[in-house]
Amino acid sequence: MSSSSTSQSVFEAGKYATTFLRVEPAISALATSPPKPLLIATPSDEGEFPLLVFLHGYLFYNSFYSQLIQHIASHGFIVIAPQLYCVAGPDTSDEIKSAAATTNWLSDGLHNVLPIKVRPSLTKVGLAGHSRGGKVAFALALGQTTTLKFSALMGIDPVDGMDKGNQTPPPVLTYIPRSFDLKMAVLVVGSGLGEVKKNPLFPPCAPKGVNHEDFFNECRAPAWYFVAKDYGHVDMLNDDTKGIRGKASYCLCKNGKSREPMRRFVGGIVVAFMRAHLEGDYSDLMAIKEGPEIAPVELKTVDFRV
Repeated sequence: MSSSSTSQSVFEAGKYATTFLRVEPAISALATSPPKPLLIATPSDEGEFPLLVFLHGYLFYNSFYSQLIQHIASHGFIVIAPQLYCVAGPDTSDEIKSAAATTNWLSDGLHNVLPIKVRPSLTKVGLAGHSRGGKVAFALALGQTTTLKFSALMGIDPVDGMDKGNQTPPPVLTYIPRSFDLKMAVLVVGSGLGEVKKNPLFPPCAPKGVNHEDFFNECRAPAWYFVAKDYGHVDMLNDDTKGIRGKASYCLCKNGKSREPMRRFVGGIVVAFMRAHLEGDYSDLMAIKEGPEIAPVELKTVDFRV
């Protein structure tokens, strides 16, 4: 199989059958349960699989990402998506603590809820977040206050506030190039339309000065950076996001023609990145770097530091 066809396959569903699990916090403090409600996408086949903790965007439900995390799981990863909150103000401190607490629960509690013969690889753990969840992921990785150690970090169109100088607390961006001392590989994915206003009444969803470009600028090697040209800030969500919040995702942000290509791209590049930096297989990631036209979206930017 050629490197091109191999890499194209990461943008399609993988070989593993998958299942979704919902795990709720127990009423009793004595029960071994997560601190926050979880949506887990996992292979249902026998095996040991690396982990990905995935943090949702501002005021979104983790279920809005079910198609994306199922894509990732089908390639042999266990994806844990906590519902960090339902209502939140500008301060992300509680979200950072909740994400850390969820990660700490994994070593003791995750194996109890997974399908029989599915084993979590607790030494291969990635951390990803979308939008405000991307900011939280960077904050958590910079702190590394968890018992499980992350080996790879992914910011999916991360946003650190409304504008430069108007960051949500605690601020993550320092505006000092290469200032992030992360001690792990980083992937930053950006949306070309994220900094474009949907209409005059609302600000852009990923404003210049606090978006993907600024996050990548502060990353040290090894770091990878991909920007999808004609797609928006929420185009990696499910096709059908229900309820008021789901409908708002179509109204507040500038969108591409459809979500499916961007979702496949995000899922595929995350799979390629984790294969490289959690499993040591760089073939897919290098093939995409060398032939970006194989991606299901047109890439405005491909950059890397190794």
